[in-house]
Amino acid sequence: MAGSALVLVVDDERPLVGVIASHLDSEGLGVIEAYDGASALGIARAERPDVIIIDLTLPDVEGIDLIQHLREFTDAYVVVLTARDEESDKVAAFTAGADDYVVKPFSARELIARVGAMMRRPRGNDEPSDRQVALGDLRLDLAERTLHQGRREVHLTRTEFDLLGALASRPRQVLTRRELIDEVWGSDWFGDEQVVDVHIRAVRRKLGDQASAPRYIRTVRGVGYSALGA
Repeated sequence: MAGSALVLVVDDERPLVGVIASHLDSEGLGVIEAYDGASALGIARAERPDVIIIDLTLPDVEGIDLIQHLREFTDAYVVVLTARDEESDKVAAFTAGADDYVVKPFSARELIARVGAMMRRPRGNDEPSDRQVALGDLRLDLAERTLHQGRREVHLTRTEFDLLGALASRPRQVLTRRELIDEVWGSDWFGDEQVVDVHIRAVRRKLGDQASAPRYIRTVRGVGYSALGA
């Protein structure tokens, strides 16, 4: 993993933070520690980490709220690390802007592998500077990573933008969940493929799209998704 990458670890269990930091450091990553939400927000604004690992249960703020606040100013990868294993918590975290979800107790090796997979994710920086994609009244600039719906700019998380970009670049072509994961998360990513569904729902909500009467994204039951062509 790139030695220049910076990871912010946010958890009120200081011994656990120390263990995580030690493993990340051994992989050549820079690490900053925070033990509450307020400190995490201040550090994230000042240091601009590449990855943020967050516990959902913090002493001063709900982890979901913290993710939402972070998403107001950073597109860093967010990994939730928590003992909460309810489906509703996972959906809420992904909807707020999390990119991955790891349940405690966890394997340090698995966590490092997931962080590493994120750091290797393609970010579209190699795209030609004029690479733009149209989908109905949507205009995606893959180089500038901006999205406009008519005259309105729509703000998506990194993962949401990458998913929409992958679909919009292949209008009417059905992409399976695994194909989307390979392209957006990377072929070495492992986890529940349902993560794709949660992020697609978030994109639809921000675009005012509906699965029952889609304008932009069509669900192909049992397979995956496709973008509706012009």
